[in-house]
Amino acid sequence: MRLQKASSVIRFILSFFGTIFTFVTMGLAVVALSIGAVFWIYGQELPSHESLAQYKPPTISRIYSGEGHIIDEFAKERRLFVPADEIPDLVKEAFISAEDKNFYYHSGFDARGIAAAAVEAVQSRGESVRGASTITQQVMKNFLLSGDRKIERKIKEIILATRVEDTLSKEQILELYLNEIFLGQNSYGVAAAAQTYFNKTLEQLAPHEAATLASMPKAPGRFHPVRNKERVLARRNFVLKEMAENGYITQATYEAEKELPLASVQNGDYDSFKSTLPTRDYFTDEIRRQLSRDFGEDEFFSGGMTVRSTEDPEMQDVAARALRRALETYDRSRGVWRGTGEVIAAEALTDEVRWRAALADVAIPRDVDLEGHWYPAVVLQVGSNDARIGIEGVEEDADGHWITPKDVTWARKRREDGSLARKARVAGDLVSVGDVVLVRAITNDDSGDFVRWSLRQVPEVQGGFMAMDVNNGRVIAMQGGFSYQDTVFNRATQAKRQPGSSFKPFVYASALDSGYSPATIVIDAPIEINTPQGVWRPKNSTNKFYGPTPLRTGIEQSRNLMTIRLAQEVGMETVARYAERFGVYDSMGAFLANSLGADETTLYQIVAAYAMFANGGERVEPTLVDRVQDRYGKTIYRHDQRDCTDCLDPSIPESRGPRIVTNRERVMDAITAYQLTSMMEGVVTRGTASKQINLPVPVAGKTGTTNEAKDVWFVGFTSNIVAGCYIGHDRPRPLGRGTYGGTTCGPVFQEFMEEAVKKYGGGKFRVPPGGRFIKIDRFTGARLDNDASGSNVVAEYFRDGEEPVFGVAFDGGFAMGSNLPLVEEVAKSRGREVTTSSGGTGIVGPKADFGTVSSGGLY
Repeated sequence: MRLQKASSVIRFILSFFGTIFTFVTMGLAVVALSIGAVFWIYGQELPSHESLAQYKPPTISRIYSGEGHIIDEFAKERRLFVPADEIPDLVKEAFISAEDKNFYYHSGFDARGIAAAAVEAVQSRGESVRGASTITQQVMKNFLLSGDRKIERKIKEIILATRVEDTLSKEQILELYLNEIFLGQNSYGVAAAAQTYFNKTLEQLAPHEAATLASMPKAPGRFHPVRNKERVLARRNFVLKEMAENGYITQATYEAEKELPLASVQNGDYDSFKSTLPTRDYFTDEIRRQLSRDFGEDEFFSGGMTVRSTEDPEMQDVAARALRRALETYDRSRGVWRGTGEVIAAEALTDEVRWRAALADVAIPRDVDLEGHWYPAVVLQVGSNDARIGIEGVEEDADGHWITPKDVTWARKRREDGSLARKARVAGDLVSVGDVVLVRAITNDDSGDFVRWSLRQVPEVQGGFMAMDVNNGRVIAMQGGFSYQDTVFNRATQAKRQPGSSFKPFVYASALDSGYSPATIVIDAPIEINTPQGVWRPKNSTNKFYGPTPLRTGIEQSRNLMTIRLAQEVGMETVARYAERFGVYDSMGAFLANSLGADETTLYQIVAAYAMFANGGERVEPTLVDRVQDRYGKTIYRHDQRDCTDCLDPSIPESRGPRIVTNRERVMDAITAYQLTSMMEGVVTRGTASKQINLPVPVAGKTGTTNEAKDVWFVGFTSNIVAGCYIGHDRPRPLGRGTYGGTTCGPVFQEFMEEAVKKYGGGKFRVPPGGRFIKIDRFTGARLDNDASGSNVVAEYFRDGEEPVFGVAFDGGFAMGSNLPLVEEVAKSRGREVTTSSGGTGIVGPKADFGTVSSGGLY
């Protein structure tokens, strides 16, 4: 009985445990099948992990000067890609210790880490939920999945992580992670972050600095090294401890490194990498605009382009200074104080820390350097005579910084209603407490000693300047306004303005190519033209008429009436074709008013067109970029397409350079280009620019002043550099009496070219073959003896085989009424009125007869 009972108990026990084992086994099988089913379901239609092998991370595009120095960089995500074999082990070890200590041992996910995170979450009832993602999983999340915290995403992460571990090596996965991860302060990847936080390369990082970078992935938006210093420091020391426990650094190194302060660029311990970059200016921003158009904005901002620009930083500084000086000179001559319009509240002025912080937040230009740097400042106190100011970046001294009455007497304050107050006598007449102003230091010209602080303001009037090489189109300097930080609108390339008389050379070029010569006589007399808007009576800027005058004098003295008659003789259709051929306009209206520059164009186009006069009539395309390379160093754009026939020939003697074969299109005859250049030399030596331009090398150019002086211009060139300037209000309005292209823009050209000639030299303009010089009287156009001399004598260049005809005058076929204003002035020059072939009347010189006056062509 006992044996039977024992046997029954054993059978019961075995049956019980067998049942339990069956249930457990079946349960495990169900769980396994369920998990497998879940992974199978979520494993369907996942993004391809194989694309990671061809991943191209968004990287910074950098712009270099012509001398190879970095001058700007552009990026949506500031990232410097570094291959895995160039990332120091110390940096890798810091991130592995902080994020995934078993990285080299797991197959994509860490089961123990996941279990520990789950237990912690249960124990804390969900209050402490830490991540258990491996570096591989984070790569999957960053590259292929979303960042939402859902169980579905975690499952997909694990699936993709196990797959990618079979496709990529651990070093390749680490390379993706360390180059892609966001580490705060708009820094993506460890190389950019090392530069942002420490202004160092990865190789220069100390263990505590590498640990600081490895601390950032935990909360890159909140871990600021200044605002959240204690949290970052605690996290950094935790990473150092993990590095020591994992054997990456010694215990002694850990003890030493954790005691070091949390130094950073943000805390002022290191200079920012940005301090080595020039402030962004119109030149590099125009490169950004053009390359974004040509290659696409996404490619430019993320393609890691290396751009070799044509900018000469030294000449760019000269250009900016010259244009700013002219704009400020004009602005101060108006005698109106406007200030910045910015005000800091009184409660922020109570102590230095507060007003400095408030001033730093004010958006005003900080990139102006003219006779010294212009500083933002705030008015702290206004006395009976002086005003005390606090200056950004300048330490307070015992006596304080003051604006004295001597500095304000030039101006009257513009009131809110637009009226002007009386002329200032004390500082309080211009400024009030809390006003934000710009100031610069006045120094002694001889010793350089500080004298006083002076109020400055950004002028209302604006302008543009540009200079380029006449032979290859390389733009060496471009300034699009007074201050890029004040307004990014580039007036050299974007502003459409009337060129005024600076367009006249293209009228004269069409005439010279049509058979006219510099000695051709054109009538300078009144004109009436019926238009739908009424009778148009153009006039010269002097309001006088000068009778029969050679072409040379017409361009030297910028005679409007001569230009209109010449355009009528040649035909406005021909003039328009020339303007379009030179690229001044894409499509020019064939209206007579356009011969005086009434149609709008850009300074960029005008300067490029003048370059073709200077280089003998060959097409040259302006460029701000010499070469563009992609992220792999492959050249994807090169501006200079000329052929160097023997650049690779090692046998070239040292006394001779390689031969460069030009393949440029000819846009005008070389003799015509020289004739026009010679005529424009006269503009500088004795014409409308003679008082402003004085250079040690031959120079040619043309002034331009539109109706009511709404725009003023000067464009000129030496044998190798062409430069141009325009000045006017952004919303065109008269600049005032006495404002002309020569007097306002001429000094800008002069200041720039003085330095350009020192650096680039210059010589006589090349005389093309196929012609000869004949001396003429520049006032009458009469031929003179070869030995003639005097101020009235000029040697004109004529084509071989074309005997110049003298004494013929052209009137364009316009009738002239004797009752028009000042017509008598023509008679005073011994002219007389005759009937022209078209039935109108004209004023001709005393030696002219019926056979010499016609509206036909000379040849």
